[in-house]
Amino acid sequence: MRVVAQRVSEASVLIKGRVVSQIEIGLLILLGIEASDTLDDIDYLVKKLNQLRIFSDSDGKMNCSIQEVEGCFLVVSQFTLHASTNKGNRPSFIRASAPEKAEELYILFMKELEEFAEVPVQRGVFGADMAVDMVNSGPVTLILDSKDKSF
Repeated sequence: MRVVAQRVSEASVLIKGRVVSQIEIGLLILLGIEASDTLDDIDYLVKKLNQLRIFSDSDGKMNCSIQEVEGCFLVVSQFTLHASTNKGNRPSFIRASAPEKAEELYILFMKELEEFAEVPVQRGVFGADMAVDMVNSGPVTLILDSKDKSF
């Protein structure tokens, strides 16, 4: 399971020009689900995302968690995070989970994040063609991968 986490001052998801979810200060989470992912991958990432100290304290240092700044999460599924571009010019998505399993794990990820987080959690629409707007604050962008905990 791979996550691109972007610290934002605002973010929203639009479908056909209509806002379906939005947040102000918080983390925009792009979630890529791999065929081999399990509940252990969800547990690791949910805990890590909640404990990240990437928001500024009163001295301007990245020292606060999302809870300390009363931020929000916005989670968007994105299978392209598991694209392979090693051969040719057309990406391969062989490592990405099949949509049925990916949706099941996306729902479980959202459920665990909502239970664990002490802040609001918004979401995109699984499998929909979405426009994601955001203002990256910092900019701060992190890549987390449950298979490579050194990330």
